[in-house]
Amino acid sequence: MEAIRVEALSKSFVDLKAVDSLTLSVAEGEIYGLVGPDGAGKTTTMRLLTAIMEPTAGDAWVAGHHIAHAAEAIKEEIGYMSQRFGLYPDLTVSENIDFYADIYSVPRRGRTEKIDRLLAFSNLTPFRKRQAGNLSGGMKQKLGLACALIHTPKVLFLDEPTNGVDPVSRRDFWRILYQLLREGVTIFVSTAYLDEAERCNRLGLLHEGRLIAQGTPEEVKRLMPGVLLEIRCDSPREAMGHLRKRIEGASAGLFGDRIHIVVAARDEAIAQIKQVLVNENLTLHGIREIEPSLEDVFVSVLAARKEATENA
Repeated sequence: MEAIRVEALSKSFVDLKAVDSLTLSVAEGEIYGLVGPDGAGKTTTMRLLTAIMEPTAGDAWVAGHHIAHAAEAIKEEIGYMSQRFGLYPDLTVSENIDFYADIYSVPRRGRTEKIDRLLAFSNLTPFRKRQAGNLSGGMKQKLGLACALIHTPKVLFLDEPTNGVDPVSRRDFWRILYQLLREGVTIFVSTAYLDEAERCNRLGLLHEGRLIAQGTPEEVKRLMPGVLLEIRCDSPREAMGHLRKRIEGASAGLFGDRIHIVVAARDEAIAQIKQVLVNENLTLHGIREIEPSLEDVFVSVLAARKEATENA
């Protein structure tokens, strides 16, 4: 069964097409990641699917309800945690959850037990009397999640939920998401962190409002043609510029102090790379073949699209 179905969904703002003919589906009980840089259209997609915003064209159904024709029915079935989730800093942790329980008309009977379970679930029980304004960033995200879950939604939408959160809190947050998954909640999450995307069952790479690749993390990784080499050398930024000019058909990107370059033929490319660096008086410290990350794939797919456009 599909929890989310999207067909040719588009949203335009004057001269900007924020979402462009988006088509995808999400099965019940899976976690789907929408991955892309800032400005890719992730937040607009979220707002369309949560029936906050009407599309310019196309259709989508969430929990069996059409986003334009049954907006109120959708809002009863989903939880939505936006980038700036509306916590009230002067209210305690428990009071914030209770407030959202009132908004969602959660019955008073059994509510206390439900709040207790959510606090335990998100490891917030020791902080239930602390004001939300005095929580760390990671705790605020967990409280936002607890508030979004108070009415037991079928589908949970999370818009970059770990943006700006420390690595330990990010790990804890994902552990909680996996627990929700085991309970049958469908999760649709957007993120700019490509390492997080690998935790999803399936994902879509979004660029300028268009879906440029979709599948399991392993399927998406296989979209990158050729061999990926990692180069350690002097002046990597300068070296990358030379390699892009001299090695035909190669796609190169800077990852920290290392260069990742996609080439068609391993041995031939290694010989070329060594020669280019020698010619430019740049010392090579190491070169090896590595498995591509999703970030590598994203860079490679965008480079291929740009080349195809320029050659069209």
